[in-house]
Amino acid sequence: MVKNKPAAGAFDIRTVIALLFAIYGAVLVVVGATAGAEAVEKSAGININLWAGIGMLVFAATFVLWARLRPIAVPTDETPES
Repeated sequence: MVKNKPAAGAFDIRTVIALLFAIYGAVLVVVGATAGAEAVEKSAGININLWAGIGMLVFAATFVLWARLRPIAVPTDETPES
């Protein structure tokens, strides 16, 4: 008899990593969106905070998608109690 194993869910390390990258990415997007011209000139004319934040948000979305499509199954103890 095949039983569905419970998924790790919030305890999956991919979910934790995605949450951290999403928080840092959102902060960088806000900082990059509100950066002045002098901050952009410091990084050779590229708004590096904005682009790094977008990259981190894409990375976080990829990890969430990975965790949803391929969940980690938690093994259950199948020994009968006596």
